[in-house]
Amino acid sequence: MTKTTPASKKTAARKASARKKASGTAPTTVLLVRHGQTPTTGKVLPGRAKGLHLADEGHRQAQIAADRIAELGKVDAVYSSPLERAKETAAPISKALGLKTKIDRGLFECDFGDWTGKELKKLNKLPEWQTVQRAPSTFRFPNGESFTEMQTRMVSALDRLRQAHPGGTIVCVSHADTIKAAVAHALGTHIDLFQRIVISPASVSALTWHAGGPIVLAVNSTGRPLTELKPA
Repeated sequence: MTKTTPASKKTAARKASARKKASGTAPTTVLLVRHGQTPTTGKVLPGRAKGLHLADEGHRQAQIAADRIAELGKVDAVYSSPLERAKETAAPISKALGLKTKIDRGLFECDFGDWTGKELKKLNKLPEWQTVQRAPSTFRFPNGESFTEMQTRMVSALDRLRQAHPGGTIVCVSHADTIKAAVAHALGTHIDLFQRIVISPASVSALTWHAGGPIVLAVNSTGRPLTELKPA
């Protein structure tokens, strides 16, 4: 009879883990990071307009996020929306991890169309604003995206990116509405209720995918160590 040694058990476990990763069934964790504060945060709907950079506070927030994520140790990749404020938030995270930021258009901000660059205090006086807040699934921004299109785009991007890193951890730097839509989808919550989710500047929301589907580990985390997010 063949005797099983501790060393052979470890070897078998490593081989099983490798097979699991190769099959794409190993759990993958996605850290969704909203970009840091900008000079217009809470005042303007910037959308996809170019040239908006982080404020000094936004850079500070991004560094805090980077320090927290670096505590996790192994991270496989950092992805970012193409917009400057997202790339500037991703930069210290990539630096802390010794990685290069990869740009992915699936993480883009919602296309607000004709509402791009408008002041929020003026937009919230429009009758359409109540639809945006209470029945977003029925609304399309004039000459822009609908919320359902945005959610489909974002969720599809996350599916594609997490499947490229089976068994790993990746960072995706994006925007408030796109992250809220992704979290709502993972929770099985209808898009009409996604406005109830709060995503603060430079916050981290964590989702992990396994064979049974997504699990939400954290939403809008801004302070506690991310090492606590490891599944029990």
